[in-house]
Amino acid sequence: MNIFYLTMELIVAFFLLFILIKILGKKIINQITPFTFIAAIVLGELLGNALYDEKAGLFYLIYSMVLWSLLLLIAEYLGQKSLKLRLLFEGKPSVLIRNGIVNRDQLKKNRMNINQLQSLLRQSETFSIREVAYCYLEANGSISIMKKSPYQKTTQEDFHKAPKQVHIPVTLIRDGELLSDELSDLGRDEDWLMIQLKIQNVTDVRNVFIAEWLENEGMFVQTFDEV
Repeated sequence: MNIFYLTMELIVAFFLLFILIKILGKKIINQITPFTFIAAIVLGELLGNALYDEKAGLFYLIYSMVLWSLLLLIAEYLGQKSLKLRLLFEGKPSVLIRNGIVNRDQLKKNRMNINQLQSLLRQSETFSIREVAYCYLEANGSISIMKKSPYQKTTQEDFHKAPKQVHIPVTLIRDGELLSDELSDLGRDEDWLMIQLKIQNVTDVRNVFIAEWLENEGMFVQTFDEV
């Protein structure tokens, strides 16, 4: 391969990749979802093949990377506009432990066993399942843990206080769409939800950017006008 031509391709690829990362955002670097993980791999493969394939010229390099990035931007835009497409592209967290009880169905659904769960817990400085109130498997494969009250880090305010029951926040409305499954899991209905929204001076679910319920603290609401 001509050294001069390879040098030109590398220079163009360097600046093109820099511009594309700036446009696509940090998600492609962090790979926070399976979709962005695969997208980053394919982008790297396109770049590598275009650089070292003698039949592929500079036009092929630019065209393939720009087209792939354009497809990623379209997918990102559709995900911002549609909650259903967002769930399709990004996935949904799975509750592996709820109220201290391991959810075997969710483990099987995510093709995990108890040993793998314990390993992930230990990596998060949690060495016993008995310490965990809630454990979520995020879309990127990491876990998020809320410990039971006796095992949480203490502050001065916690001394000489009786253990409190731990509650997890539940998102009931996201991007103007009611999350019926979450509402059902909470054991509530839409009439109850509308009452809670009216207390916050909100009358239409479609005006709500996010609504989150936390036991003992009530409803947290932010409308599209506020954000």
